[in-house]
Amino acid sequence: MDLFLRIEVAGAPEEGAPAPEKVITGDPRHRTWNLEERDGLYAGVWESTPGKWAISYDEWEYCRILSGRSVISEDGGAAVEVGPGDGFVLRPGFRGTWEVLETTRKEYVIRL
Repeated sequence: MDLFLRIEVAGAPEEGAPAPEKVITGDPRHRTWNLEERDGLYAGVWESTPGKWAISYDEWEYCRILSGRSVISEDGGAAVEVGPGDGFVLRPGFRGTWEVLETTRKEYVIRL
């Protein structure tokens, strides 16, 4: 078993979109390259086209934006614009919106 895993786009992505009832504006489409999935940990690359949708996190997620621009807004909090090179954590209990202004690609690590 290889114990080194490079985080990169490889193979065919999973195609998806936010649930229709969560979409606020636009028609966002997602592509996900989930490269690691074990013991409640997920890691890979995610991409979305423009749009805005409601988000809620029961898990912990670390993200690093690779390209594009998005605005993440916490309910009752400030809106934060993120772009290439920005890294951040969304903690369990986070509720708000994710708005993709320019097609956004991120690396992620999720811990359930």
